[in-house]
Amino acid sequence: MTDERSWARAADRLGTAAARDGEPTRWFEELWSAAVRDEVDTPWPRTDPMPLVAQHLAALGPGEGRRAVVVGVGLGADAQATAAHGWATTAFDISPSAIRLVTARYPDSPVEFRVADLLDLPEDLRGAFDLVVEVFTVQAMPPVVRSEAGAGLRALLRPGGEMVAVQVIRPDGAPYPEEPPWPLDEAEMRALAGDDVRLVSLDRHASSDGQWPLWSAVLRRDA
Repeated sequence: MTDERSWARAADRLGTAAARDGEPTRWFEELWSAAVRDEVDTPWPRTDPMPLVAQHLAALGPGEGRRAVVVGVGLGADAQATAAHGWATTAFDISPSAIRLVTARYPDSPVEFRVADLLDLPEDLRGAFDLVVEVFTVQAMPPVVRSEAGAGLRALLRPGGEMVAVQVIRPDGAPYPEEPPWPLDEAEMRALAGDDVRLVSLDRHASSDGQWPLWSAVLRRDA
């Protein structure tokens, strides 16, 4: 991969500029549209479900008769895995280009892929889901909108609904990097709870194979 085609380098540049300009989510479409034009390699090129999500889905058991939503589509691996467990699955992204790519990748998918903004949710998504899956989306937005992002995640849950969130660990007291991602410390993970959504568990997972150490949180809205 050349530097010119590196999606991560493009993300650093575009994300930093968007945060500086006060348009924290602008860079998602800029990055994905560059991938559509074949100017950069495909962003977030994970083709298997996040292992922590896969483990949680297995523990929950079959999802028939229940609705799930995946926040941020990537290449669709988490959404496809969720649907494979029987959940009626929606996956949304703020980037129309990301949605075009994932629907082309899975033309016969049972997943409803759609454009939506976590910071400005359409009414039909609010309070609609028994399961919310969030992997690396919150950390891709600058800390100034972290509270709004958490509120958006909570708003997706129906009474009794559950959320699993996976983020990179930022050690307590460590500064934020200038460029994305902007990892979360323990207080920020705990702050994903609020209103009638409570934190059920918060676990640390050590780094392996050169990957970042991760948080996994499970939260639940009161029934």
